[in-house]
Order: sequence, then C-alpha cells, then structure tokens
Amino acid sequence: MRGLRALWPVLIAACLSACSSLRPWINDPLPENPPPRSAIIATAQRDPTILVAVTLSGGGARAAAFGYGVLEELRDTRFQWNGRETDLLNATDVISGVSGGSILAAYYAAFGAEGLPNFETIFLRQNFQNSLILQALRPSSLHDLTSPWYGRSHLLARRLDAIYQGKTYADIENDPRHPQLVIAATDMSLGTPFEFTQDQFELICSDLQTVPLSFAVAASSAVPVLLSPMTLQNHAQVCQDRGITPRLATVGGANYRARMFRMQANSYLDAHARPFIHLVDGGVADNLAVRRLLDRALLGGGLRESFEEVGIPPGSVRKLVVISVNSARDPANNIDQSDRVPGIRQVTDTLLFGAGARATLETQEFLLDTARQWREDLRRRSSGADAFAPDAEIHVVQANLRDAADGELRLRLLQVPTAFSISDEEVTRLIAAGRSALRRSADFQALKQSLGVKDD
Repeated sequence: MRGLRALWPVLIAACLSACSSLRPWINDPLPENPPPRSAIIATAQRDPTILVAVTLSGGGARAAAFGYGVLEELRDTRFQWNGRETDLLNATDVISGVSGGSILAAYYAAFGAEGLPNFETIFLRQNFQNSLILQALRPSSLHDLTSPWYGRSHLLARRLDAIYQGKTYADIENDPRHPQLVIAATDMSLGTPFEFTQDQFELICSDLQTVPLSFAVAASSAVPVLLSPMTLQNHAQVCQDRGITPRLATVGGANYRARMFRMQANSYLDAHARPFIHLVDGGVADNLAVRRLLDRALLGGGLRESFEEVGIPPGSVRKLVVISVNSARDPANNIDQSDRVPGIRQVTDTLLFGAGARATLETQEFLLDTARQWREDLRRRSSGADAFAPDAEIHVVQANLRDAADGELRLRLLQVPTAFSISDEEVTRLIAAGRSALRRSADFQALKQSLGVKDD
C-alpha cells in the first residue's frame, strides 16, 4: 500500500502532462422551426390581474440569505384575490437575479415555493465555497482546467448543476406555475447587461430553453479574475440567412438610451466580428438586475405599450408590483476617517463597493422615477383597450439591507463579506433581516393595505 501511495504523485503528474481537450456545453443555433415564444403570463394558469416582479441583487451568499428572508416574508403575506387565498410569493410572475441573487432566483424558479425551504439546507448552510475549492483541487478537475475551453467558472457550473438537478430553462418554461426567470450577466466586451431571456438570445440566434440553469448562474456569478468568463457562440448569421430579424434590433426611440440600446443590440448581429460572447458577473453592469428591464420598458414606448406583446386581455391588470431587493454592503473601512494614505486593500475595497453602491443608488432612483412616470401615464391615459384596468395601481417596494436593522446589528450585517459561504450565525441574521427590511418598508405596508392583508 505504501508503494501505491508513492505512485500517486507520478500518476497525477502524468495526467497533467497532457493538456485536456475537454469542451464544455455551448449553445447551438435556433432550430429551423423554433417553438413559439412564451409570454410572461400563461393566462390559463396564472392570474393576469396582479403582476408581481421580484429582483434579487448580487452579493454572494449574503445576497442569497437576505433574499431568502424576503421571499419567506412574501410567502407569509397572504391575501384574498379574486375569491381565493394566495400569497405574494406564489403570485410572483417574474424573478430576476444577479450573481448571488441569481443562485436563489434560479432555485425558486426551478422548484417553486414548495421546494424553497430546501435552499437553506443545500446552499445557505453548506460550506459551498469550501466544497468548490476541494472540487477544483481534484486531479480530474486540475486536468480539465488545462483545456483552453474550460475555466474556473465551469467548475462552479458543475457544482451548481447538482443543486439545480440538471434543469434547463425549458424545465421552467414547461411548468407555467413557476415564474419567468431572468438571470443577468455582463457582456465583458461591452460592459453592459446580458440577460438570459429569449429576446436576448434571439440576437445571437440561439435557443434559451436549452441553456442549463447552472451555466446562466455561473455566468452571472463569474467575478472577474477570481473566476473565468463563460462563453456563448454567436449564431446571428444563421438567422440572417433565414431572413429573421430579432425584435430587440428594431426598437424605436431617438433619445440617448434608445440609441445606446440599439447600438449594443446591433453589435450582436455581426457574427463575423463577434463570433463568441464572453460573460462575467452581472454585478459589473447592474447589481440590482433592474436597469435592463427598465430600459426595455421605456424603449417600448411606455408602460402600456410594453405590455402589448404579453398576451394579457384588455383591462385585466389591477396591480403591478415590483419588489427590488438590494443586499449591497458597505466598504470594510471608511477611508475618510484617517489622514493616512489608503493601502492597496482599502483602495480596492472602496473602489469596488463604493463605486458599486453609487451605481446601485442611481439605479434605485431611476426605478422610482420610472414608477412615477408609469403612474402618470396611467392617470393621463384615455380609456382604451390596453392591459390595465381603470383602477390599476403600481407599487414599487425596495428592500435594502441597510434598512433592515439599527445600531450594532446594522453594522454587522453590512460587513458580512461577499463570498459563496458565510457562517450559520450570519445566515440566520440575514434571513431575519430580509423579513425585517420588507416589514419596515412603508411602500410594502401600503401594498399590504391595498391587498387587504390582515396581520396576525
């Protein structure tokens, strides 16, 4: 036995001496007769009179735990609607996520409210980060990493695939009881959001339904340098040869945002210039998973126009609810408290989280301004055949980690690191903080009142 153990280093070296030619999953072009695009609301099984969208920010396991607490509070917010009892979690039609938030968003979309409690066991209270490191150190993984097509994020995707039980976007689409899932990554070349939606995938002439959830989440969580980019193949020329024009390439509008959106969308149509698309952490472009959704709604011409293709009967929508969950933390050190030259670690931390916090604040204000514009649009409209009822209401709720507690507890929560694993104590506090952040929100209380929620 001792002799066999002595041979292990030799065997490992032999395995590593030959570079791997492993090629991971990559997307195929759209089939010649693609299935019809599904609407956000499957009216046969979802109630179109109340539309709820939940967005989960990035922030590693901190974001996943805080977001989990928010989802629990939504599940416990029960009300009567159209003669039946429901809750805000089951009423959710769209859930989007970035980075750590995408891990939770994909799990809920895949397994629904009935499977949500398992997330705490298999991810939040597991040392996921340690298991990922151990997996990376296996001889087989080290050999896989010698492939020029296989990176560290593929190891993350492999680990996530076990959590999602190999599910793809098709599995979600085929169960209309579950919400539509939007995972946001960042196009590394453009520095702009890349959403895992069929609209976005039409730009590269590919089928979203074939995408493994693990791939999308790994792309959204691929922190630059620490993890490797994830790659998609651009098949745009295939659709051009078939005479197919992607919808996002034809958006109207002449303002700055419309011009930028068109320029970014059209960059995908030149498959010769961009045959491959490399994706990194979605938080690089938008840590709230909100901005692209707002851009597309505004580019559609307004709130009512953006619902034209959803397939909702005229006059149906009585409540539109957007719940934005922000798990951003503070920089580890307040450099303005000292006259000493900030060190490299302080500079990196401050630039990373300080600049990110500023961009997040801008997006939150953009969301509030857009909501005000939507309400004004509804108020000034003439009665017509759009999707909204005459008494339709719009509710925008922001659940911020920094608003979840006061004093010392608040400081502790805001210093929880951005990592794939945090302590059990931190998980417990963050789940409670997610619930608390919603309950402390005046906008959430107004929503509950409008729904006739009776607190216990």
